[in-house]
Amino acid sequence: MSRSKAEMTGSTRDFVYQRIKEQIINLELTPGTKISEQEMAGKLEVSRTPVREAFFKLAQEDLLVIIPQSGTIVSKIDLDLVEEGRFLREHIEKAIVREVCKKANQDQLLRIETNLTMQEFCLKKGTHQRLFELDEEFHELLFDICQKKRTWKIIRQMNSHLDRLRMLRLAINQDWTIVVEHHQKIFEAISSRNEELAEETMATHMSLVIVEKDQLRERYPEFFSH
Repeated sequence: MSRSKAEMTGSTRDFVYQRIKEQIINLELTPGTKISEQEMAGKLEVSRTPVREAFFKLAQEDLLVIIPQSGTIVSKIDLDLVEEGRFLREHIEKAIVREVCKKANQDQLLRIETNLTMQEFCLKKGTHQRLFELDEEFHELLFDICQKKRTWKIIRQMNSHLDRLRMLRLAINQDWTIVVEHHQKIFEAISSRNEELAEETMATHMSLVIVEKDQLRERYPEFFSH
């Protein structure tokens, strides 16, 4: 298959979209950075067509700002969107964790426990990027147990600004001990089928990043829209 035809396949379009989004979320492309289709196509070794499609999709998710006749800019972190994403996650995940308390079987509990074991290992080794990924996998497992994977996908699309704030927090505070402790407490509540404690702990967990938002904005004012 020629390169031009290959680039039009869903897998290539998805790859380009996911790769650019990862660079934005991981702050490899910092807020306010100007990027071009041609430059990104060269880096990813594809034509401009899948890059253009990715830019449009990312603009719909408020991660890029496309200015006609001027260029494309990585959007700055919008704290209103951060709060909206956090609000959505908190309220849905409180409901999800209550359902997990009712539904989780032993195999599913083992999957959560295995994830937690890996989190503890990464915490000791200081591999915080992998710990960030395991954090996401932990929450996704809860949605999977409830057969709500489409809901998780929608939440992920709405949480890009929250994710960038979390990555910024990681850059200045690599102490993830409290995050792992929250996950362990959530797991303990699930294991004991204690719905009230699971919901309460989840609410505390989901408010964690907001506590530090003012500190982050003060340290990196150029990354924020207001």
